[in-house]
Amino acid sequence: MSDSVPADTPQAKTGVGTVGEWLAALQPAPPSALADRLRLALTPFAAEPLDRVPEACLDAGEQLLDELLATGSTTRGSALDLLAVDALVTYAFQAAADAPERLEARAARAMARIAALPGERPD
Repeated sequence: MSDSVPADTPQAKTGVGTVGEWLAALQPAPPSALADRLRLALTPFAAEPLDRVPEACLDAGEQLLDELLATGSTTRGSALDLLAVDALVTYAFQAAADAPERLEARAARAMARIAALPGERPD
């Protein structure tokens, strides 16, 4: 097993200490429209510490998906929002790569939360 850290994990980012800084430092950077949507979705979490990236991304993705499902916004006009949800969940698991021992529990919790949408999430 390699000791290298994937380039897209929080630990690989030098000078990055918050969720917002992590998003700004993503490489490769997402396309500008998607980056703007991700920034908007992560605004409530932007000042949280770097170790909260996985949870912040999952929380933001869940909130956005919940809004889309609750309003029936699953048409072509919602494509950017749906893409943002997908990107947030993907980034959550990429950022969590430093803790593989927690991956199974994290995935089970994320699936349960997403499956419960729209509505209240299980704790």
